[in-house]
Amino acid sequence: MSTKPDITQNQMPAPATSTGGRLLTAEAFQRLADVPPELEWFANLGNAATRRAYENALADFVRFTGIAQPDEFRTVTRAHVIAWRDDLVKRALSGTTVRHRLAALSSLFEYLCERNAVTHNPVKGVKRPPVESYEGKTPALGDHQARKLLDAPVGDTLKGKRDRAMLATLLYHALRREELCRLKVKDAKHERRGVPHLKVTGKGGKTRYVPLHPAAAGLIGDYLAAAGHATDDAGALFRPLRNNVTGVLAKPLTPDAVYKLVHGYSEALGFGIGAHALRATAATNALDHQADIAKVQEWLGHANIATTRIYDHRKTRPEDSPTFKVAY
Repeated sequence: MSTKPDITQNQMPAPATSTGGRLLTAEAFQRLADVPPELEWFANLGNAATRRAYENALADFVRFTGIAQPDEFRTVTRAHVIAWRDDLVKRALSGTTVRHRLAALSSLFEYLCERNAVTHNPVKGVKRPPVESYEGKTPALGDHQARKLLDAPVGDTLKGKRDRAMLATLLYHALRREELCRLKVKDAKHERRGVPHLKVTGKGGKTRYVPLHPAAAGLIGDYLAAAGHATDDAGALFRPLRNNVTGVLAKPLTPDAVYKLVHGYSEALGFGIGAHALRATAATNALDHQADIAKVQEWLGHANIATTRIYDHRKTRPEDSPTFKVAY
């Protein structure tokens, strides 16, 4: 007997087709009717990233409890879940990671409750560890640092034109590096009410349209003119300059390449940061200049406004401290 139930989509039986009028054979129909609800739940997770995260969480729970078959989940009690949570904490996993893993397990049990496979969700009532504050963990650049970073690439080379366009796209639109890599040429050509927009594909495949800043639009135009793929609407917007492995340049840059690019330029300026710091910089700058926080939330693609508030430093800016109001 296996020590780890493989709760993955490929355990769903393949629907064989018959030669008659029906698409499913009687045998295939019965096999699907007999699929355990635990496997149904996993197969019904639509987002690939969610599926991977939930699969990792369930695999960890299975290793901890020794569950060997999917239907053994129906014998899990709250005591098992608490013991697992305590083990996660002992392993020094972050509070956020522990909460996400508990959420994955809870999602499974909510589905089992819907299917009347269990009477209750044993994860309910299990205390979650506190969520640590992220303030200061992703520092925002000052305005002068952002300007220096934008000017860092040499503007008369193809690499310089591309890198300046990328940095401007990140700094003026607060994109995640994965979102930057997903941009296609046509995504920079949208208009809404006569205003140029970027079409951004965010987490979970969610689409949002962000007004294209004129400074970034000019730099993107310069880069496309120099690179020669302005008419390749379906192709990647930001591409490698050379590819020593395949020789193909039409593929998009990777998120890791974007991180290295940002870190390289910023480190040379004396404040080495990652790409996410540019997102924090844009959000903080917008809020400091009195942008409405609800609009900033939508702009960033945040599902929860509490995440957006992490970037709101208007009440904690050092320059506003009473220290600097004292005069003798």
